[in-house]
Amino acid sequence: MNPNIESAYALAKQQYAAQGIDVDAAIEKLESIAVSMHCWQGDDVVGFETGAGALTGGIQTTGNYPGKARNAQELRQDLEFAMSLIPGAKRLNLHAIYLESETPVSRDQIQPEHFKNWVEWAKKMEIGLDFNPSCFSHPLSSDGLTLSHPDEKVRQFWIDHCKASRRVSAYFGKELGTASVMNIWVPDGLKDLPADRLAPRQRLIAALDEVIAEKFDEAHHIDAVESKLFGIGAESYTVGSNEFYMGYATSRNVALCLDAGHFHPTEVISDKISAASLYVKHLLLHVSRPVRWDSDHVVLLDDETQAIATEIVRNDLFDRVHIGLDFFDASINRISAWVIGTRNMKKALLRALLEPTDALRQAENEWDFGSRLALMEETKSMPWQAVWDYACAREGVAVGSEWLKTVKDYEQEVLFKRK
Repeated sequence: MNPNIESAYALAKQQYAAQGIDVDAAIEKLESIAVSMHCWQGDDVVGFETGAGALTGGIQTTGNYPGKARNAQELRQDLEFAMSLIPGAKRLNLHAIYLESETPVSRDQIQPEHFKNWVEWAKKMEIGLDFNPSCFSHPLSSDGLTLSHPDEKVRQFWIDHCKASRRVSAYFGKELGTASVMNIWVPDGLKDLPADRLAPRQRLIAALDEVIAEKFDEAHHIDAVESKLFGIGAESYTVGSNEFYMGYATSRNVALCLDAGHFHPTEVISDKISAASLYVKHLLLHVSRPVRWDSDHVVLLDDETQAIATEIVRNDLFDRVHIGLDFFDASINRISAWVIGTRNMKKALLRALLEPTDALRQAENEWDFGSRLALMEETKSMPWQAVWDYACAREGVAVGSEWLKTVKDYEQEVLFKRK
């Protein structure tokens, strides 16, 4: 290890120890917190279905940076490279459209066998897998409704797709020894004002009940449901609103997914974590960065990312909160996007682990709000970066911006050669 990194870490360790913080313990905890990286950053949410069409359901990628993955082998290669540049535990989040089959497979007929290569790769990488049904970019989702569709045949197709997806998810968990969190998000909504807001929600709740009727061991599979405020083509009405899914998650004992871009611009999911944790056993987070709307930009080390991490750490929600990422930027090197976003989430978690939480709580309980604010502000300028560098170096992961040169070399040697 570079002696400068070690000496900077030793000094940082002394400073944190003066505040009663065990830096070594913080690093060990950081290494155990898995962040689920999303496969769809690597190929612009296209997937590997035969004859895949344009994105629908309010999903859009912009940019045409060269080198996106064209098949599952290339995507796994890119993911493996990106993961080598990120310290700590990691997972991978797959959508159903990332199946592998030599012949076309209808989405309501997907089987675990179509994902066996992903499972074998995950075993090699020693990571867990998460899953999602893909209720978008399909002829039967072209009018913007899926599980709430008034046509029973269309609705049943999507019910059967979600049922099949749950079996795939349970297969992941059983094979890999770590529960797969399967998130159900549907784009269902209307562009203009509906005359009946209730009936689609009645259909959606009945469809979801049918989807989750088959029971799986929670050690293998966890169901999650995700709300949205609006989307392209659903500007006036979203069937699966926050209120709908909060009620569904609490009444059906499933996980609630909170996406950073799925709320009003003045709302933040960091403020919802503690409240929701009182009513639901498991929370799934989709950490993203909305820019004026749900635009899924690469995660920054900004105030909200830090606030999300801080809420998890302060409330000791490690066993109940599942951290996933959700962004896709086709205008920049896609591996850089993964590395930047995931490392930023990890940095936020480390900074939260290095906070003097006990001292903050004591000051608050004593109504000493001046000390509380002082401690919060002084913590921001503590030498957490030296601790981060050490955490990376001890795992053999690139320190600072060293990873960027490696990515640029990979870009020249691999990505730019893809047609």
